[in-house]
Amino acid sequence: MNWIKTVIYTTKEGIEPVCGQLLNVGINGTQIEDEDDFNDFLENNKAYWDLVDDDLIESKKGESKVIFYLAENEYLPENLANVKNAMNFLSDFDTEKNFGRLNIETSVTNEEDWANNWKKYFKPINIGDKITVCPVWENVDEKDRTVFKINPGMSFGTGTHHSTRMCIEYLQKIIKEGDEILDIGCGSGILSIISLMLGAKSAVALDIDPNCEHIAYENAALNGIFEDKYTVYSGNILSDKNLVEKISQKKYDVVEANIIADVIIALAPLAANLVKKGGTFLCSGIILNRSDEVEEALKKYFKIQKVMQSGEWISIACTL
Repeated sequence: MNWIKTVIYTTKEGIEPVCGQLLNVGINGTQIEDEDDFNDFLENNKAYWDLVDDDLIESKKGESKVIFYLAENEYLPENLANVKNAMNFLSDFDTEKNFGRLNIETSVTNEEDWANNWKKYFKPINIGDKITVCPVWENVDEKDRTVFKINPGMSFGTGTHHSTRMCIEYLQKIIKEGDEILDIGCGSGILSIISLMLGAKSAVALDIDPNCEHIAYENAALNGIFEDKYTVYSGNILSDKNLVEKISQKKYDVVEANIIADVIIALAPLAANLVKKGGTFLCSGIILNRSDEVEEALKKYFKIQKVMQSGEWISIACTL
């Protein structure tokens, strides 16, 4: 099968609104290319190259890109039309043109190229004092750190993004032996699996993308964690009553949600019913200019314990 690589050109301010509109039309597997993230990647990974092509650096300047892939099948025309309509809606809403040109560009890529070419850029990374995230095709010899092996597939969550790193760093400080975890928007399963590796007793994970279910189970197995301690569901927690009923059978010491601002705001009252008294609601994926709005929503149900920032991204830890 061929895949249609789709690029939306926007700005820093436009990344989250664009991703939010894509989520509304059923697209939640996105890749962000941002000039600051690229420069940060270059600065912190100098060991992996001697020279970076000037044309590559030039291509990263100015605009931000939101990239995703659509299957070239009978649903493609409808999916592309939905994306176009969503960007038209966003452009009409953006009267001050803060979100950039919102142009859509498409190209065909072979499935094998898509699945494998990006792997050469994903190297083992140390996060915090305890965790090393290592792709399954690499090997590391870490005696004093916990090595989390990952095969991310098509799902979000490799530890390289600011929001994921902040969550992992904070989890290293708060996870206790015997904790029970809920991971909302689990993607690759990285946060819940690492929580188990840090000593949590059990974890439940869920994601709106059905592909994430088997990917999270696969990544758990790579790290010696199986279904006696780890349960993964697919579904929309904001609309699926059966899913809410399943995960509400108990309360959790830590609820993790590395998603987007709009979902966190909508999720806050439900999360308050899922967190144990004294437990933690750790949310991330919040673009800087939405931080105040998210904090105000969370304060209705939680006490804010810590607000963390990395680049243009915010993570918030709060308790009941």
